[in-house]
Amino acid sequence: MKFATLKNQTRDGCLVLVSRDLSRCAPVPDIAPTLQAALDHWDACQPALQAAYEQLNAGSLAGSRPFDPAACHSPLPRAYQWADGSAYLNHVQLVRKARNSQVPDSFFTDPLMYQGGSDSFIGPRDPIAVASEDWGIDMEAEIAVVTADVPMGASPQQAGAAIRLLMLVNDVSLRGLIPGELAKGFGFFQSKPASAFSPVALTPDELGEHWRDGKVHLPLLVDLNGQPFGRPNAGRDMTFSFPQLIAHAARTRQLAAGSIVGSGTVSNQQGGLHGSSIRHGGVGYCCIAEVRMYETIETGAPSTPFMRFGDQVRIRMAGPQGEDLFGVIEQTVVPYPGA
Repeated sequence: MKFATLKNQTRDGCLVLVSRDLSRCAPVPDIAPTLQAALDHWDACQPALQAAYEQLNAGSLAGSRPFDPAACHSPLPRAYQWADGSAYLNHVQLVRKARNSQVPDSFFTDPLMYQGGSDSFIGPRDPIAVASEDWGIDMEAEIAVVTADVPMGASPQQAGAAIRLLMLVNDVSLRGLIPGELAKGFGFFQSKPASAFSPVALTPDELGEHWRDGKVHLPLLVDLNGQPFGRPNAGRDMTFSFPQLIAHAARTRQLAAGSIVGSGTVSNQQGGLHGSSIRHGGVGYCCIAEVRMYETIETGAPSTPFMRFGDQVRIRMAGPQGEDLFGVIEQTVVPYPGA
């Protein structure tokens, strides 16, 4: 099944089912008015949602209308939990190498994870409003899962069974603020503004064979200012699967239905700078910081700037026939009003 949340006068929006080809949608208020309500009562709602979804795809569901991604909020406009991991150790290793430091052995067995702000996300077509370009504005293209209730101490097998939905993420980072925050030893806060998620959240079965081993085995497509920037495969070089990430998050606490767990920046191992960028035959990057790391390692200093006002990022994932699976995150960086 595929779901979206349309903006309305409420904080949590209106849940709609979205057809497999993303052409039509339909509200299902008699089943669940919001996505959180559906997740809270998934076992009771799922059969009726599935039946309505099949009708929608067959063109026989009453109340269907054209689907407009520009009218969407993030599928969960706010969530009880947003925990973002760092499953792609290539990304971590590059950061460390650029700083002339080693990756601790524990990083290969115990995932990195931070708790992000989840009280309000921004829509997939909403601007990225930032007070200053000097803060080092960066995108981070990722995959995320939405869970059912997960008990404390859940095994990876239990955690995998709790995965209800998949989404794409733009986890915006303010790189210029990160070093000062990390130096305090208490983690990210100001350096991680509101994230945006894809217009559509889908159940794992929609990906067929491309969802296996708790990973999405498809390229993540990132464009910056209309030019291809990243095409890494999300299933490759993912050290920790989503079941492992969820189990890590639930080691000392329960996770409530509707919790979101992110993969961290998708990153594939590849050659040097000229073998990594798309124009030189590589798969590119999902964040600007990564190409700046390559530049620092190879030339001694970064040359690619972070995002400026007016810059646009576009994030999507395509199926085997080139079809959009989640819809498109398309955001422009703008000055925060009143800053």
